[in-house]
Amino acid sequence: MAFSPELLGYIVDNLASEGYSIVPDAMPAYEVAALAADCRQGWQAGRFHAAAVGRGDAQQVVTDIRADHVCWVNEQHVTPPQAAYLIQMEGLRQALNAGLYLGLFELETHFALYPPGAFYKRHVDNFRGTGQRLVTTILYLNADWQFGDGGELRIYLDEQNDSRYIDVEPRAGTLVTFLAADFFHEVLPAYQPRMSLTGWFRKRTGA
Repeated sequence: MAFSPELLGYIVDNLASEGYSIVPDAMPAYEVAALAADCRQGWQAGRFHAAAVGRGDAQQVVTDIRADHVCWVNEQHVTPPQAAYLIQMEGLRQALNAGLYLGLFELETHFALYPPGAFYKRHVDNFRGTGQRLVTTILYLNADWQFGDGGELRIYLDEQNDSRYIDVEPRAGTLVTFLAADFFHEVLPAYQPRMSLTGWFRKRTGA
C-alpha cells in the first residue's frame, strides 16, 4: 500500500517549514509487524553487524559513540514486507523531489537494532552538506514500547543551544523524516531492544 497523497503532502510541507516531520501510525500495523518480524529473524540468523562511524576507508566500530547493530536492505534480495516498504519510500522520494526540488536519486536503508544499553551519541548525518545523504528517514518497529523503555530519538532544534530539542518515542509505525545536514540528533540509551528501519535519500554521485 502506497502512502496517500495527503500524507505525502503533509511530510513535504513539514520539511519545507520546519525541516523535519514526525508522523505516528504512518503505516498499517500489519505491515510494521511484518517488518519487525524480518528484523528479529535477521538478528537471530546473525545477519547484523556492529555499526561503524566515519566514512569510506576511515570507518571503524567505536562503541562509546554508538552501540547499535545494522543489517542493510539489499534491493535484489528483499522479502515481501521489505518490497512494500521500498515502494512506499519511492513514493516519498518522488514527492520530495516534486515539492522541494531536492534531486533525490536513491534510498539506502538498513534495519537497526539497539540491544539493552545501546545508544548513539549526538551526531549529524551529513555534516555541513559534505556527503550525499540529503534526507534521513526512520520507521520505528517497536509494538510494545512503553514510557521508560528508553531509546528516544532526540532531535536538536538549535545547534548552539542543547536545551532546545524534541524527543521522539520509538513507537511502532512512527515515521520520522528530516533534512540530514540540518539537525544534530542522538539515540538515548535503550533499556529494551529497539528496532527501526533507518535510511537516507541520496543525491547522485558528483551532483
